[in-house]
Amino acid sequence: MPRPAILFDLDGTLIDSIDLLVTSMVYAFEGRDVQPPLDEWIAGIGTPLDAMLRTWARDDEDVLALRARYREYQFANHDAKTHAYPGAVDTVRALHAAGYPLAVVTSKLEYGARRSLKWIGVDDCFTAVVGIDATTKHKPEPEPVWHALTLLGDIPPAEALFIGDSTHDMHAGNAAGVATAAALWGPFSRAQLETAHPRYWLNGFDDVRALVDRLAMR
Repeated sequence: MPRPAILFDLDGTLIDSIDLLVTSMVYAFEGRDVQPPLDEWIAGIGTPLDAMLRTWARDDEDVLALRARYREYQFANHDAKTHAYPGAVDTVRALHAAGYPLAVVTSKLEYGARRSLKWIGVDDCFTAVVGIDATTKHKPEPEPVWHALTLLGDIPPAEALFIGDSTHDMHAGNAAGVATAAALWGPFSRAQLETAHPRYWLNGFDDVRALVDRLAMR
């Protein structure tokens, strides 16, 4: 593999924002008789928000109301509840300085993703940020991954690595034909991620650097 393009998921991979995503849900559904079970909500993280909300909404109009409350809380509490994982910032900066093409592929709106990247101080390291508003199909489908590779300069899938914390990331990357690496510092266990068959396993950002170095030497 030539010097590979590195694609990162955002929530649960670069940033520890799971508490923000959960408390945003709690705020959105506050006072309702039907509320998402915590484990089911966490399992859906990485897929489109509207699809997650629709499972427990009364109708399409209710989805819009829930989404508005969810984003109201999320935007108001973003900075206080968004933190880079240990080693994430230094690793991203090092990869950028070494000339690796970098992109983020997330199910957030691009605006929200860029806000998070700017907050942790790495927004200038990414050539492309693919949010849910960039494609008509979303993770776990491969289109967002392909779109990121196009924005990076039509990089072939065989020359890319997608790092994520969820089965949705692994399914999207595998379907797109890129190498996939599962981040074990997110909310999902190895047993949960094994069902999506990642090619590589990562215990921390030191592993990210080591894996990228190995791929670049092939």
